[in-house]
Amino acid sequence: MSDRDALTERVDALEMRATEQERTIEDLNATILAQWKEIEDLKRQLARLGAQMQELEAHAPAGEPEPPPPHY
Repeated sequence: MSDRDALTERVDALEMRATEQERTIEDLNATILAQWKEIEDLKRQLARLGAQMQELEAHAPAGEPEPPPPHY
C-alpha cells in the first residue's frame, strides 16, 4: 500500500466520521428544540393553573371549615 493510498483511506475515514458527527449533532439539535417547545408549553400550563388556583382561593368561602371526606 502506498502512502497515497493510506492517505486516501485516512481522508475517507475522517469524512465518514465528520458526516456521522454532523448527523448526530442535527439529531441532538432536533431533540433539544422539541424539549424546549415542551418546556415552554408546560410553563404556560403552569401559569394558567396558578391563575386558576388564585381565582378559586379568592372566591372560596372564608372561615367555613371544610367538611371531612366521606371515609371518616
